[in-house]
Amino acid sequence: MQRMLGYMRKAIQEFDLIENGDKIAVGVSGGKDSLVLLKGLVMLKRFIGIDYDVVAITLDPGFNGVWGDYSSVQEMCDELGVQYILKRTQIGEIVFDVRKESHPCSLCARMRRGALHDAAIETGCNKIALGHHNDDAVETFIMNLFIEGRVGCFSPKSFLSRKDLTLIRPMVFAPEKDIRKAAVKNNLKIVKSKCPADGHTSREKTKQFLYEREKMDKGFTDRIFGALRRSGIDGWGEKNK
Repeated sequence: MQRMLGYMRKAIQEFDLIENGDKIAVGVSGGKDSLVLLKGLVMLKRFIGIDYDVVAITLDPGFNGVWGDYSSVQEMCDELGVQYILKRTQIGEIVFDVRKESHPCSLCARMRRGALHDAAIETGCNKIALGHHNDDAVETFIMNLFIEGRVGCFSPKSFLSRKDLTLIRPMVFAPEKDIRKAAVKNNLKIVKSKCPADGHTSREKTKQFLYEREKMDKGFTDRIFGALRRSGIDGWGEKNK
C-alpha cells in the first residue's frame, strides 16, 4: 500500500482535501477502487498529521431484484475499526424495471449520488470520499470531449452548497493498475457488480479506446492527464501556478 499512500497523500496536500475535524464518508461499492480508498484513508490517518474520522457507506441498488452480499465489507470495516452503514435501495428496480432506461447509467448515477449524499448527512459527515482514479479522470475528459463536445472533467474537490457537503477524490493521481495491485497484495475481497449494463457502457468503450491508443503511442494517457492539469479547468490547476 505504500505507493498508494504516496498517491493519496500527494492529492490530499495538492488539493487541500482533508482538514482537522473532518468526518469523511467513504462511498464503498465493494469494488477494488473503493476498498483501496477506504483502507488507504484509515492507514494515512496514523501518520499524515491530520485528525479526521472515517465512516464507510454502501448503497445496495438491488440490481435484478436481489440484495448484494456485503458481509466481506463489514468484516473489513470491523478489522479497520470503521463504522459501516449499509443502505438497501430500490434504485435498480426504478432504473431498469420502472423507467426501463435504454441508457441507464446517467439516471442510476444521479440516484446513487443523491442517496449517498443523504446518508452522509444523516451520519453527520461533512465530506464524501470517492474512489475515482487517474484513469477515470482521463476517461471522463475524453468522454466529455468526444461525446458531449465540451472540455471538462470531475473535480478533485467540489463543494455542494445545497447539501453543505464537500466531495473529495484522494486517488486522482493513482493509476488503475496500481490500485489493482494493491487490492491483490492486501487480499481485499471484491464484491462483484451485478449491474445489467456492466461492460456495455460508454465508459467501457472509452477505456478500450485509450488502451488501444496507449499500445500504439506509449505515454498517450499520461499526456492527456498532464494537459488536464496544466489547463487548470475544474480545479485541476497545479499547486502554486
